[in-house]
Amino acid sequence: MSDFLPTIEYSNFLKDIKVRIASVRIQAMSAVNRELIQLYWYIGAQIKEKQSAWGSKFLEKLAVDLNKQYEGARGFSVTNLKRMRMLAEMYPTGIGSQAVTQLPWGQVIVLLFSIKDSDQREWYALRALENGWSRATLESSIKKGLHAQLQKEDKTSNFLASLPEPQSTLAQDILKNPYNLDFLGLHDHFLEKDIEQNAIKHISKFLLELGKGFAFVGNQFPIKLKERQYYIDMLFYHTKLHCYVVVEFKSSTFKPEHAGQLNFYLNLVDDLIKDPVDNPSIGILLCKSREDCCRIFAQRTQ
Repeated sequence: MSDFLPTIEYSNFLKDIKVRIASVRIQAMSAVNRELIQLYWYIGAQIKEKQSAWGSKFLEKLAVDLNKQYEGARGFSVTNLKRMRMLAEMYPTGIGSQAVTQLPWGQVIVLLFSIKDSDQREWYALRALENGWSRATLESSIKKGLHAQLQKEDKTSNFLASLPEPQSTLAQDILKNPYNLDFLGLHDHFLEKDIEQNAIKHISKFLLELGKGFAFVGNQFPIKLKERQYYIDMLFYHTKLHCYVVVEFKSSTFKPEHAGQLNFYLNLVDDLIKDPVDNPSIGILLCKSREDCCRIFAQRTQ
């Protein structure tokens, strides 16, 4: 039997399979997240009921016992138990069909502490789901009162005009908001490969931080132009925006040449990988300092 020689058709077939596998993994992770939020609501409701009879001190005992039973879970501190109680207080009749059940716990906490009005809280939760907002983007949107500005159009933004919805909304909202990468546990003098390796190791958390809809395609993804091979740090496909997302890591603060390299990769992806039905690719640059942590380039160089 002769060896199989991969063709362009096979490469496209393999790409589709990888995207679908990654998409199913994200869906499974989202289902787990929903169960976690439901659990937190239940615990919060029970705490709310028992605390009137047992007093507030029983929370300390409960935290000790739960952490002893579930060592390393890190979700049963006194502070987090109080947040669960707050969740139950904000949703006294349950959260079965609420949008908050589909958000990461960190984003739910932002909503609980920032918005008292239930309708407005649900609006932000839905908006976060539709546009794949990160926690930082959600916080920023609440601070600038996006809900009140819903009917207001920004006619001065060429960036918005250049991208189809909902890409324009996502790109505009995360343009200057750094992702929280604290879970990677990196020291101050990290290297680019350290970020990438830790991101791969904690890919589920990385995807949750990026937002809903990011399907992982590969790291050090090879792409060839003429006779030269290039390697993209991480490549994703966004299942809601229907576009590729190029993620590059830099161990230094932001430099203009970083943007040039990222735009070069976007051009390669759009020319060599993107299907005609896909939207223009998006690029995310993660730099060392928090001020320059996230810069997005959603437009290929013409």
